[in-house]
Amino acid sequence: MISNTLRPVARVLVIIPCYNEEEAITAVVQSINKIDINNVATIDILVVNDCSTDSTLDILKQLNCKYLDLPVNLGIGGAMQAGYKFAFRNGYDVAVQMDGDGQHPAQELHKILLPIFNDEADVVIGSRFLVKEGFQSSIARRIGIKYFRWLNQFLIGITVHDSTSGFRAFNGQALQLANDYYPDEYPEPESIVQFGLSNLRIKEIAVTMQERQGGVSSINTSRAFYYMLKVTLGILFIYIRLFNKRT
Repeated sequence: MISNTLRPVARVLVIIPCYNEEEAITAVVQSINKIDINNVATIDILVVNDCSTDSTLDILKQLNCKYLDLPVNLGIGGAMQAGYKFAFRNGYDVAVQMDGDGQHPAQELHKILLPIFNDEADVVIGSRFLVKEGFQSSIARRIGIKYFRWLNQFLIGITVHDSTSGFRAFNGQALQLANDYYPDEYPEPESIVQFGLSNLRIKEIAVTMQERQGGVSSINTSRAFYYMLKVTLGILFIYIRLFNKRT
């Protein structure tokens, strides 16, 4: 666990993008509120309701958390950038992304925060595949994830085993970049290229995840090839744009 008596207390904002997560969001928020990280940090929760059509918003009004209610559906990237902008403008030291479906247990939160607090990384990604414990996702998704690992290695020379993981922590430098620009459609794999070309330190940490506790994933086996194609194009576009800026 995290412990420290000398380090100043950091302000952490846990950002939860949320679309139709009425079944799981209460348990997710309540589990984070129970976390105690030994006076190293204060943790606030911001749920970004991405224009849900179920009772998510009504539930959020009853929970002990901050929330943004987006007037239109922006998708995961737009919802997360709204959260990052909130964190940056309100002076948070660290921003964490956690899913609203319960896949990311709150008790794993300290694992991705510790490298940030110890100044070992600017971006920390929680990975299912370093130790291979807990929920490992579907076969189709794992094939796609291995492909993106190869693509990242080829383009920027960085190996990330779980590039689609939405369990992440950003320090102030990464947060500023995300405030200025963040990929809007498939941000997890695309942002690895963004941060890599910006010379940020990316660290992958083994975490244990679980199956979603409610709702339905937008990506299924029948859409896997379409997803891989679109993400590949997104990664290539962001690589070309940022690489050209550096030269």
